[in-house]
Amino acid sequence: MHRRLGLPVGAVLAGVVLASTSVRAAAGPGAAELQALQSALNGGGPALAAVLADGPGLDPQLVELRRRVLLRQFPDASWTLAPGPRLRDGRSTVELRLQGSYTQAGSTFRLEASQLLALTSSNGRITSQAVIREQTILRSGAEDLPVSLLIPDAVLTGQRYDVDVIFDDPLDGAVAAGGLMALSTSQTTALESPRLELSALGGGGLFKTVQAPYSPGEQTWAVLLVHPKGIVSATKRVRVVADRAQLTP
Repeated sequence: MHRRLGLPVGAVLAGVVLASTSVRAAAGPGAAELQALQSALNGGGPALAAVLADGPGLDPQLVELRRRVLLRQFPDASWTLAPGPRLRDGRSTVELRLQGSYTQAGSTFRLEASQLLALTSSNGRITSQAVIREQTILRSGAEDLPVSLLIPDAVLTGQRYDVDVIFDDPLDGAVAAGGLMALSTSQTTALESPRLELSALGGGGLFKTVQAPYSPGEQTWAVLLVHPKGIVSATKRVRVVADRAQLTP
């Protein structure tokens, strides 16, 4: 059984993140810059081109295009930004959260997405970024099915690790199905919605052991769970690093 994942994937936040880049020690954005970026993403302030600089990993025109694509699917999408924890190397971070919904064929789909970003700024504009953590969850049904994404944020090159997505509540005899696939860079860049092959789940979720690439970079996983009470689809970005010290940034 095949089913198409019903949400944009990869750069689903459609605003700040285009690709992971290395960020040298530099000043992070201040409160005014974060507020300007949040207002631009929500369409209530300056244009994104006024707060994002055209540089490595950042193309303001492409960012705006992705933002509009997301808003076409989730018309009520809203972004919030807040300061996050400081990294071990001294960089400041930003917590970016996105919420949105849409209704199709009588069903309402609710999106929650989050990213932890290390941003740098200069002259009042965001100049570069690095993705520390990223995941999205889309749910349908009368109530949100509670699930836990037990997927690491970072793994070592070549490491075998678990990708588990678990229904928090017992199935109580319900029959559920699920599927998992790794997304290519082209799929995440183009915001493609992949077609996943589903199979019956023997337990309370999806449990897979996978292997990281042998070169540093990232993996993005797409997961789809189908339950009698609704559908849960998710994406999760996993950083792949060569140095154990990089597992905890």
